[in-house]
Amino acid sequence: NHKECFVLAARREALDADVVVVNHHLFFADVMLKDEGMAELLPACNAVIFDEAHQLPETASLFFGDSVSTAQVTDLARDTKVEALASARDCLDLPPACASLEKAAKDLRLTLSVDPARYTLAQLEARPGFDNLLAGLINYLEHFAAVVETQAERSEGLESCWQRSLELLAGFRRWRAGDEAAKEGSDSGDGPGSVRWGEATTYSLQLTATPLAIGEIFRKQMSGHPRAWIFTSATLAVQKDFGHYCAEMGLVDAESACWDSPFDYGNQAVLYAPQGLPEPNSPGFIEAVANAAFPVVKASGGRAFFLCTSLRAMRRMHELLQDKLEAAGLDYPLLLQGEGSKNELLERFRRLGNAILVGSQSFWEGVDVRGEALSLVVIDKLPFAPPDDPVLSARIERMNKEGRNAFMEYQLPRAVINVKQGAGRLIRDETDRGVLMICDPRLITKPYGKRVWRSLPPMKRTRELTEVEDFFAAEVSA
Repeated sequence: NHKECFVLAARREALDADVVVVNHHLFFADVMLKDEGMAELLPACNAVIFDEAHQLPETASLFFGDSVSTAQVTDLARDTKVEALASARDCLDLPPACASLEKAAKDLRLTLSVDPARYTLAQLEARPGFDNLLAGLINYLEHFAAVVETQAERSEGLESCWQRSLELLAGFRRWRAGDEAAKEGSDSGDGPGSVRWGEATTYSLQLTATPLAIGEIFRKQMSGHPRAWIFTSATLAVQKDFGHYCAEMGLVDAESACWDSPFDYGNQAVLYAPQGLPEPNSPGFIEAVANAAFPVVKASGGRAFFLCTSLRAMRRMHELLQDKLEAAGLDYPLLLQGEGSKNELLERFRRLGNAILVGSQSFWEGVDVRGEALSLVVIDKLPFAPPDDPVLSARIERMNKEGRNAFMEYQLPRAVINVKQGAGRLIRDETDRGVLMICDPRLITKPYGKRVWRSLPPMKRTRELTEVEDFFAAEVSA
């Protein structure tokens, strides 16, 4: 059914088109396929325009890295079992090989905590049995591949399973070896420019080698495809300086331009930084944020986003707001990220008109609520990435070893971009009005807070609750 295949028809249509719109992931998937000389998904073109280009470093790191998972191994074992029943019933070695491989994958996952978590290489190697079980899994994959090879000619399915087993075997070997020689000249691995780490989900363990810097890799891609490259986003610059982004993406001698927003922020919005809040690492910080924000919620009549920097803080904020609404006898619908799909929650929020939505990372960007339904955005604290993230900690360590200031060069610019994304949820057109409330005292007390403060839109600034209440009162009277 080659001619009727919807996917192939879409590819043919794209190849014939003058303009093709895709997401970042599909663009990089096409880049990787072309690099491997296997195929192409997208046509050659004269210009590439990236919207929301601030997301590119993370997406590029994902694609320029290398990963394998125990889920792929268990899927392979189960698929081979099905193919063997259909085409190789007489091969008595295949069923036990499949069972042994599936057990080896599960045993490796069980060396880690039951709860989903990310692990550095050192943490993985410190787990009892991890190294031995990883070596065992590789040995089982070797044996499995040898058995399947003897049957590969009997069906296309078994041939495919054999090829998959070889690819997985090479992937696990590369990850375990962790050097550039094992990568046969590719740009990832665990040489001086990459970090190995693992992520355990409920039933699987994914082992990943992520490049610490993608600038050089991306620059090679650009030089290999001469054409116009345009990167655009509302949050690429930090105080109108694109240096951080250009350095991270390897954009040498890039032309840059920055345009002011068409919105009248001075009249349409207020930035409120409340006084007297404790440091974000204080035990009662979320409770203090809820106490400071609730009078603003009452003044705004609901119509609020609470953007939290962690799922734990999000859930606690939801509990606190629920208690406060009940105690005050206020009938504002309270929505929580995870109670439905993102689109369902946004549709309910718009329709209700006076709702409060408590969310985490999913609602910091890519969300558009215009009009009166959203008039208050509360950000609990400056969104610095958690320092225990394996990739971030490796990047920080590398920059500091090079004598650079990882906090000022990397962590702070990223936090600024994230704050700007969250702040961007408030004013979405020329008639919107609202208050942005940032509850992190570091915005005022720390020298680096000024960089965040100055990077935000030119809203009227205040630290007084009465000015915020007056702003909403003026909206009602108007």
